[in-house]
Amino acid sequence: MQTLIELYDERPLENVLGVEMFKPQRVVYICPENIAYDRKVQKKLRAYFRHRGQKVELIFVKAKIYDTEAMLKLFRGTVTQYPDCAMDITGGTDAVLFAAGLLSAEMAIPVFTYSRRNNTFYDIKNAPFAAKLPCDVTYTVEDCFMMAGGSMRSGRVDNSILHRYLGDIDPFFRLYLKHRRSWTKIVTYIQRISPADSDGFFSLDAAGPYTVKGERAARIDAPEDALWDLETIGLISALSIDRERGVSFRFRDKQVRAWLRDVGSVLELYVYKACLDSGLFHDVRTSAIVDWEGDERSNAVTNELDVMCTRGVTPVFISCKTCDVKTEALNELAILRDRFGGQIARAAIVTAERGGASMRNRASELGITVIDLNDLTADRIGQRIKTLMKNT
Repeated sequence: MQTLIELYDERPLENVLGVEMFKPQRVVYICPENIAYDRKVQKKLRAYFRHRGQKVELIFVKAKIYDTEAMLKLFRGTVTQYPDCAMDITGGTDAVLFAAGLLSAEMAIPVFTYSRRNNTFYDIKNAPFAAKLPCDVTYTVEDCFMMAGGSMRSGRVDNSILHRYLGDIDPFFRLYLKHRRSWTKIVTYIQRISPADSDGFFSLDAAGPYTVKGERAARIDAPEDALWDLETIGLISALSIDRERGVSFRFRDKQVRAWLRDVGSVLELYVYKACLDSGLFHDVRTSAIVDWEGDERSNAVTNELDVMCTRGVTPVFISCKTCDVKTEALNELAILRDRFGGQIARAAIVTAERGGASMRNRASELGITVIDLNDLTADRIGQRIKTLMKNT
C-alpha cells in the first residue's frame, strides 16, 4: 500500500490514526467542499504530521458527500489514479460509506476500519495486514491539540520542573483538607501580605499586619494554624506571628509562592500526581493551555485544562474545582473533550465538595465522571482514575 484513501471526518483521530499506523507514502482525503478549499486546515494537518516525524504527501479531494452516485464515481477515479491503494472507512458520512461499500463490491481494493472500543484495526475486505491488529500508536497532550488544529501554550506551571516537588504534593494536600473550609481566606491573607510591586516584581519575603482586608470589606486575621503547618511541611520558612508587629515569612521559591497565592493549585497538583502515580498514562500535564486556532495570536480563543493525560490514543480531560461545580463548568469540559478528543476521549471533574444530585445528573448526561470530596478524603482518587480508564 503506497496510497491510503481516508474519509475525512470531523473527529480528528479518524483522520490521522490509519496514516500513523500504516505509514503510506501519500494520503488522499475525500472531504467536503469546505475542507477541500480550506488551506488553513490543510496546512495544520501537514504541520501535524511533520510534528509527528512522518513524511507523507497529503491530497485533498472535493466530494459531494451526500451523493452516493457522485461518490462512487469519485472513488473509481481515485482508485484508477492510485491503483496501489487501500481504504480506511473509519470515518465519513453514511452516503460516503455506502459508496465505499459499492466500490468494494466491484473492485478488489483493501478496505479496513478501526474500532475505538477495542483499540484494534479490522480487515473488512482484502486487508489481511489490518486483521485484528492492535493499535500501538501513542499520543502526547500536545499531539491531541495539534491533530485537531490547535496548539499548546505554556500555562501557569512549568511541567518540566514538577518532578522536584512530587514529595511535597501529598503533605500539601493533607494540609489543604485539614483547613479546607477556610482555604479561600488563607490564600487571600497570603495574597494580601505578598503583593508584587508597581513594576510587577515580587520578593520571596512576605510581611504584613496581623489583620488584613478581605473581600467585601471583611477582615481576615492571620491563619496561624495553617501558617505553622505550612512551615512544618517546608513550603515557607522563618515564620513570625505577632498580633501587634504583624506576620512575616519566606516562601521556599517562586513556584511555591505562586501555588500558595492560588486557591485551586493544591487540588490540581494532587490530581496531577494521582494520575502520575496510577502508572496508566504516557503523558500527564497540568495547566495545559489549548489555543483553538493554533496560530498564537494575542486575541486567540484559549482554554486551560487543569490536568490532561493520554493513554495510547485516548486523551483524558480533567477539571478541578475547590468549590461547587456549576453547569457551565461541565458544559465547557464536554466541549473541550469533544473538540480535541472526539468520541474516544474521557472526561472527569474533581471537586473538593460533595456533589449534589442535579450536578451529577448533568455530568452523567454529558458522559463526565465525578470525583468528589468523599473520594478525596478516602484516598480513592487512584481507584476512580483506574475505573475511568477501564477498557482502554
